[in-house]
Amino acid sequence: MKPLQPSEALAKVVGTKPLPRTQVVKKLWEYIKKNDLQDKKNRRNINADANLKPVFSGKSQVSMFEMTKLVSKHLS
Repeated sequence: MKPLQPSEALAKVVGTKPLPRTQVVKKLWEYIKKNDLQDKKNRRNINADANLKPVFSGKSQVSMFEMTKLVSKHLS
């Protein structure tokens, strides 16, 4: 998979170096787990913190399926 450049907003979470999409998702999950952002009741939902909110189009909570769609908008 070819490396993709993360946007400025996404770079705050995964770093500024170009990464393959698989690594971006892996780093995103590491960040989510490290900061305990998975919803307590419904583990399929991710609660956005200040760094993730711009990546999630301003939403405070998204499903993990919606997250991948929103993140791909931040890769070029």
